[in-house]
Amino acid sequence: MAEITHARVLKIAGPIVLSNATIPILGAVDTGVVGQLGLPAPIGAVGIGAVILSSIYWVFGFLRMGTTGLVSQAHGTGDSAEVSAGLMRALIIAGLAGLGLILLQIPLFWAAFRIAPASDEVESLARTYLGIRIWGAPLTISLYAFTGWLIALERTRGVLVLQVTMNALNVGLDLLFVLSFGWGVAGVAAATLISEVAGVTLAIWLCRAAFANGLWRARAIFDRVKLATMARVNTDIMLRSILLQASFTAFLFLGAGQGDVTLAANQVLVQFLNITAYALDGFAFAAESLVGQAVGAHSVLRLRRAAVVSSQWGVGGAALLGAAFFLAGPWIIDLMTSAPHVREEARAYLPWIAAAPLIGIASWMLDGIFIGATLTREMRNAMLLSVAVYAGALALLIPALGNHGLWAGLMVLNATRGITMARLYPRAELKARGAN
Repeated sequence: MAEITHARVLKIAGPIVLSNATIPILGAVDTGVVGQLGLPAPIGAVGIGAVILSSIYWVFGFLRMGTTGLVSQAHGTGDSAEVSAGLMRALIIAGLAGLGLILLQIPLFWAAFRIAPASDEVESLARTYLGIRIWGAPLTISLYAFTGWLIALERTRGVLVLQVTMNALNVGLDLLFVLSFGWGVAGVAAATLISEVAGVTLAIWLCRAAFANGLWRARAIFDRVKLATMARVNTDIMLRSILLQASFTAFLFLGAGQGDVTLAANQVLVQFLNITAYALDGFAFAAESLVGQAVGAHSVLRLRRAAVVSSQWGVGGAALLGAAFFLAGPWIIDLMTSAPHVREEARAYLPWIAAAPLIGIASWMLDGIFIGATLTREMRNAMLLSVAVYAGALALLIPALGNHGLWAGLMVLNATRGITMARLYPRAELKARGAN
């Protein structure tokens, strides 16, 4: 098995960083093309429709992480049949989940519009958007599985090709359907659906090794022990992710109670956190793949090397981002908003943003290490404890410090996650030794 080097980590991480950089562009184009219609309702409809679907699909993000962890371990063991079977199991779940969403679309969308009500015109257009895009549910969810499989085998260039191809096609069809054909909101939805069909087709080709060797037809796909392990891993990841999302949602809602200007400033600064996630994801993904292979190969030394090298790059990236936010933050804020009061308010909380990458990097890298080692129960339990500490911190800090207390609470959440998982790290080495 190849040596774990800095070049190897960068080879895995680089394409992920580039791939993530294309994601915000698509959202901007979707908004921009309907904005050319000169009416506010289509913009709102595309926005709320995209949020509803992304919130639903986000629940199935466990397929990406779970597939990476389990398949990378099988790859490290040299079990080709299980490498193929791991993808097939994930695709079966994706297909069933997507079919379920299609069948349940009426109550799902009804509930969504009760939670986030809109005007009659916006809701009508949004329902048109959702009614088209929901047919891509099995495709969208299956892309989590394909992506996880490619990352597990260090084929992240394939992830980049897949993401760029889908987004480029989507942008091109947006321009054609909306600006040339005049299809409006329906054109945006159709462009996304077609790009999803093309994306899955390309993903099948990129993952053709899993289909070509015939091992995927084996009864191993339905092995009870493997299915139980997959169910446990994915359930733990889903619960952990729900807790994390609930914590971040609470941050946004509590920010709304600080006044309109502070809420707007927080929304601007949250974009810095999104940039951080996009930029550092690649190093965490490298840890997932390399740690998983080390566990599969029962090599503690390889696991340590994978954890250390990937984390070195993660820490370096976090330091650079923190410095960039500190030095260029005011200029970036001015690009994002022209409102003087919002600019001033955002600058007041900029030090928290500069510190955020360094405070959070331990939790993000340990997430990758634990996913690779499939220590998902430990991840879940660490998140439970961290959320409890976070809630206590918010209760104490917000009354005393206002919005500064809210940001401090978010830093406490990430710091606690890092500390709790660091204390549990020895379990990853135990697992690499073959202990349960």
